[in-house]
Amino acid sequence: MGDDEDPVDPAEETGWKQVQGDVFRFPPYYPFFCAMVGTGIQLILMVYLTTALSIAGTLYIGRGSVSTAALLVYAMSSFVGGYVSASHYVKQSKGSAWIKTMVLTAGGFSGLCVLVVLLLNMVAVGYNSLAAIPFGTMVVVVLIWVFVSCPLVLAGTLVGRNFSKPFAPPCRVSQIPRQIPEKKWYLQSWVLIPLGGLLPFGSIFIEMYFIFTSFWNYKFYYVYGFVLLVFSILLMVTVCVSIVITYFILNAEDYRWPWTAFLSGASIACYVLLYAIYYFVAKTKMHGLLQTAFYFGQTGMACAGLAAVCGAAGYLGARSFVFRIYGNVKSD
Repeated sequence: MGDDEDPVDPAEETGWKQVQGDVFRFPPYYPFFCAMVGTGIQLILMVYLTTALSIAGTLYIGRGSVSTAALLVYAMSSFVGGYVSASHYVKQSKGSAWIKTMVLTAGGFSGLCVLVVLLLNMVAVGYNSLAAIPFGTMVVVVLIWVFVSCPLVLAGTLVGRNFSKPFAPPCRVSQIPRQIPEKKWYLQSWVLIPLGGLLPFGSIFIEMYFIFTSFWNYKFYYVYGFVLLVFSILLMVTVCVSIVITYFILNAEDYRWPWTAFLSGASIACYVLLYAIYYFVAKTKMHGLLQTAFYFGQTGMACAGLAAVCGAAGYLGARSFVFRIYGNVKSD
């Protein structure tokens, strides 16, 4: 049988080499996927800059100063989130889907946080609690989002869409998707994704106790440098684990790696949430709707942000790995 491809020894075309014509297909829900990657990179930048300010300055003097600094840094780094999400959209601008990517980047994680804060504020007002955020403060936060964050996301999206390099995969994408063979149970996504969060969670397990104690037992936390080190280790471990999982699924001739790489990194948030439940039951004396709502509402926002951070890091690491190995195949 003749075809347009160069003849290749079938013995050499095994495992991950079999899917080189499909491995660079765009994943489903691509605008949402790009927005999540951009949000994750923006949050990573926020963590590094806020922690650096805490180390160099005196943010620990005021209890709300770190949160205020994180909010301002997140708003000012919105340009990066818009640029990353748009550049990963790789000019696939058939129609106006790039606008959807921009809207999801600007309002996805931010909208979730605003919704949770509003619900918690309603509970606090109902209990006449001092934890209720003043109306003026809420207005200032909304104005920062509207007049600082959203314009910067728009600017970053336009720059990323118009000036980023076009998508140039090392291997040509075939027109017809390849049929995915039956995989063994331990190579299924529902097995690999939860396993992907175990090792990264283990790398931060010890430090989590001190962070939870500082936040919920109202003790000051001063070791910001160690937090920065632990966060860097977390990102490196997440990247390594996502690369290994990506190799496993590619070797099983499954080219649907982007969402698997992202979700395997993001799955650490599930383990952090389970630890938060344990900490709430065993280490705190909280009770009642007010305390329970604030605990799980704020912890849920932190877990959502952690999922975006580790998911983006895992995907970008796996993406670099995929481009490298298939680039070598092309050069061979």
